[in-house]
Amino acid sequence: MRVKGSEQLGKTPVVNADQSPHSARSPTQRMTAIVGDAGRRPMPPTSSVLSYAGFWSRYASGPMLHLSQDPTADRLLGKDPLALLIGMVLDQQIPLERAFSAPRDLRDRLGGRLDVAEIAGMDPDALAAIFSQRPALHRFPAANAGRVQKLCRIIVDEYGGKAANVWKKASTGPDLLARIRALPGFGEQKAQIFLALLGKQLGVQPPGWGEAAGRFGQPGTHMSVADIVDTESLAKVRAYKQQMKLAAKPSN
Repeated sequence: MRVKGSEQLGKTPVVNADQSPHSARSPTQRMTAIVGDAGRRPMPPTSSVLSYAGFWSRYASGPMLHLSQDPTADRLLGKDPLALLIGMVLDQQIPLERAFSAPRDLRDRLGGRLDVAEIAGMDPDALAAIFSQRPALHRFPAANAGRVQKLCRIIVDEYGGKAANVWKKASTGPDLLARIRALPGFGEQKAQIFLALLGKQLGVQPPGWGEAAGRFGQPGTHMSVADIVDTESLAKVRAYKQQMKLAAKPSN
């Protein structure tokens, strides 16, 4: 079964919990994952009984991610693959909440929709002006307007105008990593983080995805946006990043 309407964020993987080290759970944990704890985002099922698409259609009207910490912006990230990619491109040199709320603001400034072909074909100066409107969508609005436009052009030219095809067309984890890495604004680490986000939270798990995502694909970590599912995990990710910054500073 496929979800109609907006592009599906993921494929329709059928993963048996006993076959994947990333999805091994007890029966109780699997049931908790399906129904969700009170106040927490329900996780996609690992049982072959429920497909990812079938599960996701049940929660299409609510926030599916918790990256911006704004329900409206997060709902857009969960429903629109282009919005998610744009947020990931913008997630540098600004607070992550701002990066992932910016796609919602961009949509509103473009008349209420994110049309990949429209953005790809816009006058670059006009798009930069939209990014620069207060509040600006990024600390460096013109440069990032250019990255987002280049992203949209790649999606139009190479992926049939469908952002989700970036991962739908990937046959393996390394293949998906290479496709993400080829997008503007994605270095090796950011590409691994986005791959981990797709695998951990959106059920996009081609063979070898966990290994391709490196340390970010490991379960039970709080190292990146791939691990943010609520305010508590956001705080843990922030603490980890601060730790890494301190460790990177040269000692006197």
